[in-house]
Amino acid sequence: MALLTPLLAFLYHLPQVYKWLLKPYYVASFFMAVAFVAVRKTPGVCDHLETQREDGNSCDFDWREVEILMFLSAIVMMKNRRAIFLMTCKPPLYMGPEYIKYFSDKTIDDELNRDGRVTWIVEFFANWSPECQSFASVYADLSLKYNCAGLKFGKVDIGRYGEVSKKYRVSASPLSKQLPSLVLFQGGKELMRRPQVDKKGRAVSWSFTEENIIREFNLNELYQKSKKLSKNKGEKPGQSQFPPVPEEEEPEQQGAQGEQSESKKDK
Repeated sequence: MALLTPLLAFLYHLPQVYKWLLKPYYVASFFMAVAFVAVRKTPGVCDHLETQREDGNSCDFDWREVEILMFLSAIVMMKNRRAIFLMTCKPPLYMGPEYIKYFSDKTIDDELNRDGRVTWIVEFFANWSPECQSFASVYADLSLKYNCAGLKFGKVDIGRYGEVSKKYRVSASPLSKQLPSLVLFQGGKELMRRPQVDKKGRAVSWSFTEENIIREFNLNELYQKSKKLSKNKGEKPGQSQFPPVPEEEEPEQQGAQGEQSESKKDK
C-alpha cells in the first residue's frame, strides 16, 4: 500500500507532467544536456574528437570530463533537492468527507454574489502544490465543523483556471509562496485573506494550522451568527445580517502604525 499510493498519484498527474515537460525550454535543455554524451559515444563522430586518455580512446570520457559531469550533477541535485524530496515523499491525496463546493472560472462569481447574507471562505489552490495537498485535510475538517446556511466553504483550482488567478490576485507561481490562499468574502467582496501579500507580490509567512485559521477568521463567532440565517428568511438577499468585518491594512502599513504607537508611549 505504501508503494501503491505514490504510484497512483503519479499516474493521476501524468498528463500534467507531460504538458509541463513539453515546454520549449525543457525540451531544448534536455537535448543540450544529451548532445555532449551522444557525440562522445557515437562511432564515426567520436573518432575525430580530442582526448586526454592514456589509451587514446576518444570514444570514452577522460578524467577531466568525468569530474566536470560529476560536479554538474552535484549542482543539479543540490538545486533540486526539495523538488526531488517532494516527488518521492509526496503526501497522499485527501479522499475523506467534506462540505466544500468546487468552483470553476464560470461559477465562482455567480456563487459569491448569489446571496449577500452568505459568507464564503474560499481556498485558492493548485493540484500540483504539496502545501495545498497537505492542507486539504485541515480545510475539510473545518468545513465539517463550521459549514452552515450562512457560512460556506469553497475551493477553486487556479492551476487550472488562470483567469481566476489573475482576477483575485493569487499567484500560482511557486516563488510567490501564495498557495494555498484563504480569502473571506461577504456579499461578493473580499474582506481578508491569508497569507497577506506585500507590495512586491510576496506572501507574508503564515502557518496554515486549524488553530490559526479559527483565530484569524474568527470562525466561532462567525459560525454562531451565520446559523441564524435560516431563521431570518424575511430579510432581503442583498442585505447582510452580519456586522461588517473591518478590511485589513497592508502589512507595511500595520508595521508603520505599530512604530507610531510605540513612539507615543515613549513620549
